Amino acid sequence: MQTELLQGVRETSLQIDGKTVTIRTGRLAKQASGACEISCEGTFVLVSCTESRNVREGIDYFPLLVDYEEKLYAVGRVPGSFGRREAKPSDKAILISRLIDRPIRPLFKEGYRQDVQIVATAMSCDGENPPDTLAMLGASIALEIAGLPFAGPIGAVRVGRVDGKMVANPTYAQMDESDIDLVVAGTESSIMMVEAGCNLVSEKDILAAIDYAHQQIKKQVEMQRSFVAELGVKKKEFIAADKNDRLVSLIKEKATGKLKESMNGVKDKATRQRLLDEATALVEESLEQLAEDDELRQFAAKKLDEYLELEEAELMRAQVLDSGVRADGRRCDEIRPITVEAGILPRTHGTGLFTRGTTQVLSIATLGTGGDAQRLDSIDPQKEKTYMHHYNFPGFSVGEVKPSRGPGRREIGHGALAERALIPVLPAKEDFPYVMRVVSEVLESNGSTSMASTCGSTMSLMDAGVPIKAIVGGIAMGLVLEGDRFAILSDIQGLEDFLGDMDFKVTGSKEGITALQMDIKIEGISLEIMRVALEQARKGRIHIIEKMESCLSEPRAELSRWAPRILTLHIDPADIGTVIGPGGKMIRRIIEETGATIDISDDGTVLIGSVEAEGGEAARDWITKLVKRVEVGGIYEGNVTRIIAMGAFVEILPGKEGMVHISQLENRRVEKVEDVVSVGQKVLVKVREIDERGRVNLTMKGISPEERAEREQ
Repeated sequence: MQTELLQGVRETSLQIDGKTVTIRTGRLAKQASGACEISCEGTFVLVSCTESRNVREGIDYFPLLVDYEEKLYAVGRVPGSFGRREAKPSDKAILISRLIDRPIRPLFKEGYRQDVQIVATAMSCDGENPPDTLAMLGASIALEIAGLPFAGPIGAVRVGRVDGKMVANPTYAQMDESDIDLVVAGTESSIMMVEAGCNLVSEKDILAAIDYAHQQIKKQVEMQRSFVAELGVKKKEFIAADKNDRLVSLIKEKATGKLKESMNGVKDKATRQRLLDEATALVEESLEQLAEDDELRQFAAKKLDEYLELEEAELMRAQVLDSGVRADGRRCDEIRPITVEAGILPRTHGTGLFTRGTTQVLSIATLGTGGDAQRLDSIDPQKEKTYMHHYNFPGFSVGEVKPSRGPGRREIGHGALAERALIPVLPAKEDFPYVMRVVSEVLESNGSTSMASTCGSTMSLMDAGVPIKAIVGGIAMGLVLEGDRFAILSDIQGLEDFLGDMDFKVTGSKEGITALQMDIKIEGISLEIMRVALEQARKGRIHIIEKMESCLSEPRAELSRWAPRILTLHIDPADIGTVIGPGGKMIRRIIEETGATIDISDDGTVLIGSVEAEGGEAARDWITKLVKRVEVGGIYEGNVTRIIAMGAFVEILPGKEGMVHISQLENRRVEKVEDVVSVGQKVLVKVREIDERGRVNLTMKGISPEERAEREQ
């Protein structure tokens, strides 16, 4: 239903599983090429699309920039930074930016080189309806309103499964109960992108969820077509430049032999690169001999690499489809040789070295206490993380010189996927109260490093003694699709990722899937292709897990000797202040004197961490005494802290004193307190009474030999 509101303002809406999603345009951000407001109940996202006026010259890629921005005013909060304003985007915001980018990029016309920026701003969040899929849908609408050469529209939906029933765009509360968190984007006929985290779910159930999502996507696409027609938008025409037939012919004549040789069972990346360089040199040499053809040489100076890549892709794809043999000589379902090692670093808590072909990742696990949890300052309801996976991709892993400037979007995305893969098999916090961080260092890269990181992470956690529920492996699948012919490739290497049509990553145990991520470079794939890919991935995943089991079949029985030991203690919440002390004085003293770390929850759970057992036990005993109630008739050993004329003060528990009157020191008349006790002396006392003002009166008389013996024991 479309309704004209104010002049130039248009609005439409649709239902997604009983919830109304409202789209409006013409009110905000009118100087952008296209913009829309999209909202569901109390969640509101503004999405704008802007196209540059000029074509970017001299580049061989589409310069699309996608930014998802979180504003903390959306949830009524002031940012926690020193500047009290939003700074760099959170990891979650970067991941949502990637979610928006991935299904949109392949749908722009080939050869289109104008800068396009999409900015999705979450301006209001109700804590119930996530803004990410709204931002994805809003991006498609903004592109359609802008009329760019985009082969959309697309729809986007999250699917959960609560009590066995599929739910589209579930709330945060429903997602807490769901065993599937699946985000799907696609056109009315094809799937473009899949991102999922699952609790050991079968391939059959994943396909059912994707199919359910696609039904919702079709409704979204229909709504957009109707809305854009109502607005009268005409798409911008873009015609890519024709290929230079003379350069194509020269490449086929001079370079084809070397290109084919590079795909004739060459497993070594360096050898293949040498053959590619030789192919390039042969073409360049021929171009130099064409002295009279300056125009062709000038064109080749800009386009030679691009044209060589197109020829390489054509040869690689034809070889796979015609013979079923890949560039490195493998069959389509064959996995590269795998070696797995654990425990190779002497002082870390756990390590796993995973090598598959010429891809190698070293993962290192570190166990920490509650205070090491990552605090999150975002609009998302999740406020802390107790399991973190960080992925690093240095230049030397691909033989390049590259400065280290912190993780980019790709590193954050790969790290998040490997992190998500392990979450379903981690032990419950109640059973294993540790904070876990895994860092995956990519040492060699030739495709599928995120899946190698998943395998390495599993090994490092087991090596550290973390009682994970199952071994998780990962595999990256590829696709070559020409018309009705297609081939699914298991364990793709860099060439097949770069020149193929799909990158489909699947992680899980032998029992089921824990995470998956699919990106494609064409205008969508069918559910049947996904079915074949998932089954082939399942077989490959089991093969990889069996290789991992041959190194370490289960978590080590004991924690690493270098990991902190955590003791758990429960105290009355009313005693938390006693343990902390005025201004934190008491807890700081315990930490300094025992060397332990102490984390106290609001419910009175105390976690005491210490590498050395003695320090943790000393801290536990100290806290136990601090919160222990003084009882009448109880016998305590304490230190004399002060002496006055009428008696001595004795600290019977940390921070708790009582007084022994001079008449209660001995079974005789005592003239001076100093004749019996001195400051610092240990004495055995009995609680005689606690008066109405809470003062503790002690005695050193009347303690029987049996009571003394029991106390000493």
